[in-house]
Amino acid sequence: MNGPVLFLLMLAVIGLLAKNTSLLAAAGALLLLKVTGLDTKVFPYLESKGINLGVTIITIAVLVPIANGSIGFKELSDAIKSPYAWIALASGIAVALIAKSGLTLLASAPHITTALVLGTILAVALFKGVAVGPLVGAGIAYLCMQIFTFIK
Repeated sequence: MNGPVLFLLMLAVIGLLAKNTSLLAAAGALLLLKVTGLDTKVFPYLESKGINLGVTIITIAVLVPIANGSIGFKELSDAIKSPYAWIALASGIAVALIAKSGLTLLASAPHITTALVLGTILAVALFKGVAVGPLVGAGIAYLCMQIFTFIK
């Protein structure tokens, strides 16, 4: 058994023990691709487009309440009257800008990806986190690196 397969099996077991279906499904899907030999065709595509696909799927999930009619213009106008809605709006803008910086960092310093992936795996497995961490984590890391460079 080679290193990547063993590593994916370990992640699948962690997902199973932590009752984290996202980690289990991700590791299982990658294992399946690996053992069937489809990895050579699918992995390059997932590496280059995977984050964008994931963001698209998350965006679709967020927009479903609009599509099914449970959120409409009335709810939008009611929401903007709330100070919490304004906080959420500002937070959404901040996270999107931070994630944009994360894409920049991941493209320019791929070695950082290893630490980000490990941090995400730990957060998902041990703290029931959600695996959107690498992109936002990369953005936060990028901002911290810029601050560090500025201070230095």
